[in-house]
Amino acid sequence: MTISNNSKLPVWFWVLSVLALLWNLMGVIAYLAEAYMSDEAFKALPEAQQALYNARPSWVTGAFAIAVFAGTIGAIGLLMRKKWALSVFVISLFGVFGQMTYQFFLSETFEVMGNQFMIMPIAVILIAIALVFFSRSSIQKTWLR
Repeated sequence: MTISNNSKLPVWFWVLSVLALLWNLMGVIAYLAEAYMSDEAFKALPEAQQALYNARPSWVTGAFAIAVFAGTIGAIGLLMRKKWALSVFVISLFGVFGQMTYQFFLSETFEVMGNQFMIMPIAVILIAIALVFFSRSSIQKTWLR
């Protein structure tokens, strides 16, 4: 069923859009907490975690920033009912893929943090993909202009 731009959107559209914003804002908070970690907080980490942070290339930090800030902008686009939300979610997904490629294949993250640490990165990947599909579907249903 296609709903025109003048029709009322289903409540679940707004619920998912708000949840998308909250999820991505949590990502922004995580990024900022990591980027502005105090020396005392850094020194309180186990040595193996400190080594992980010190070994991480700057492009991974950049990918993290792109993922969370683009995701937040995309969620705002959903709430504004703008088609460009899809493009921004795709950019966010590329940031997620960059960050997670490093985490899964190019670092010792899971050796240091443990396999249980894989749960959140997998959730991040799946939610980023879901937001791309959700925004694409919303465009097809003419919910986004």
